Amino acid sequence: MNINLKRRVAVSAVFFLSGICFASWASRIPDIKNKLHLTEGELGGLLLGLPAGSLAALPLAGWLVHRFGSRKVAVISAILYGCVLPLLGLAETKIALLGAVALFGLVGNLINISVNTQAVGVEFHYGKTIMASFHGLWSLAGFVGGAIGAGMIDLSINPLFHFLAIGCVSLLIIFFAYRNMLTEDVNTGDSKGLVLKKPDKLLLRIGAIAFCGMMCEGCMFDWSGVYFDKVVNVDAGLVTLGYIAFMSTMATGRFVADHFTQRFGAVMLLQFSGILIFFGLLLSVLFPSVIFATVGFLLVGAGTSSVIPLSFSMAGRSKNFPPGISLALVSTIAYFGFLFGPPVIGFIAEHLNLRASFLLIAFVGAMIAVLSYSGRGILRKPDNTTH
Repeated sequence: MNINLKRRVAVSAVFFLSGICFASWASRIPDIKNKLHLTEGELGGLLLGLPAGSLAALPLAGWLVHRFGSRKVAVISAILYGCVLPLLGLAETKIALLGAVALFGLVGNLINISVNTQAVGVEFHYGKTIMASFHGLWSLAGFVGGAIGAGMIDLSINPLFHFLAIGCVSLLIIFFAYRNMLTEDVNTGDSKGLVLKKPDKLLLRIGAIAFCGMMCEGCMFDWSGVYFDKVVNVDAGLVTLGYIAFMSTMATGRFVADHFTQRFGAVMLLQFSGILIFFGLLLSVLFPSVIFATVGFLLVGAGTSSVIPLSFSMAGRSKNFPPGISLALVSTIAYFGFLFGPPVIGFIAEHLNLRASFLLIAFVGAMIAVLSYSGRGILRKPDNTTH
């Protein structure tokens, strides 16, 4: 196995580690809710600790990666991720759970920025786009983690023991992966201090595209089941059909996106992605039947699959910022889309209806195509730069 392949496998393993830890937590939220006797409102309030911790980690992650290198940050944060996970199962009070959730979000974004910086470096050494395949493994880990969680629930295994087992697997993964990870990041620059500069036009454009992509993802993650329940009016057993349809094409799309990027270019693929999201949601809104809504959600999954990987890939090739800082800047902009998107949908649904909310998200998806087309000159510049 050549050195580049070893690096790719190692970084892929860390993406998988991150995905399975997150999915393990998500799969046991109902059990933890029942354990602490939380109402829906209390649970919603406590879960805000996750985005709060994640948001707090973004500037910290960029500085740590720039100062100490992505390998050290990725290894330490991966170890912490596996160790923090059991704390979620240990929490016996609301305050303890809030603290554990916030810490889980913070460490999760440390690993997110550092491992994506590693992916940028591996992609550079490969000499071609491979970013989407890394994110595909995160999505695959989500399926695996969800399946394991379902099995643990079926066997009536306590969340704490479930999380301890996944934590041990995570530590094992990072133990074997770290030795083949990149020891030096590309385009680190001369300064080891925190670079206090506002995003340039390139990063602002990429950030805006990523913002729209994350807003669409947040919509599907949080509201797809509700849409099938309240608008499509399916039986209880089919409520998750839309989410499954979305996740299946999103995961599959990430494994084939690199091929299409090589053939058609990142900018054109982003334009096509925005069009897919728009027409997928429009189809679901205009014809809210099981068949048409499922097909629509399949299109949305395919459209969203490449937006974040391509955004991170282009951001990592910025000439004005080291990868860790450019990724943190873009992630910060994008994350607000994920944070504010679902509440906006709820607000519009309450005052109008859910179909109106999804129609708005359809136009947000269309903005990905518009921003990619209008900024194609700026977005193509990173493809011609070197690290």
